[in-house]
Amino acid sequence: MTSLRIGFDMDGVLADFASAYHAVEDRLYGQAVEHTRLEDPAEEALADEKRSLPTNDSTLAIGQNRRRRDAIWRAIVSTPNFWMSLAPTQEGVVQRIHELTLRNKWEVFFITQRPATDGDTVQRQTQRWLVAEGFDLPSVLVINGSRGAAAGALRLDYHVDDNQQNCLDVKSQSTARPILIVDPTDDVAIASARRLGIGTARSVSECLAILEEATHNRAHPRLLDKLAQLVGWM
Repeated sequence: MTSLRIGFDMDGVLADFASAYHAVEDRLYGQAVEHTRLEDPAEEALADEKRSLPTNDSTLAIGQNRRRRDAIWRAIVSTPNFWMSLAPTQEGVVQRIHELTLRNKWEVFFITQRPATDGDTVQRQTQRWLVAEGFDLPSVLVINGSRGAAAGALRLDYHVDDNQQNCLDVKSQSTARPILIVDPTDDVAIASARRLGIGTARSVSECLAILEEATHNRAHPRLLDKLAQLVGWM
């Protein structure tokens, strides 16, 4: 039986980028200011182009938010080795992935679209962070394009992400089964993902349990089909 090939997104799945982003925002604008909505920078520009601007007030507010986000990102990219400073989303989760990788002989890839910052390259920062969190010899892929194309090129069996569009790309452009990490209280997101044939997990720990069960059931198609129905792949 061949080993499972699994891709893990970094920010929002393993690394707590949101807290670090908002910490920079608080430093620049003060904690009393309402946080801007956190979006993927690549998606943000496209969203701004498509967004309708019905009133002058809304145009002004959107412009202010865009300028604030730009300032936050300038501060991030000028911070030496920023990507090494992030906390994990769950304490010990990277070490747990490492343990399961060794036990089940998984082939694991860490995939990210992080922009470059001062200091080491994104790949080296990410590798060093993963090693510090307990995963030795990590394979890190820094991409600019589609997660689906990366999943196809890597011949992944599963891909774990916190972005539904990334999961859709994986589903449509590869044979990998995507698993979306969702807020356990967000029933709407869970239902939406499952309608699209995207598997869901309420935490990385739950996701790892699903992947371990998929590993054990791989030699038994009926059991794997039952797991697919339970998780939302079919």
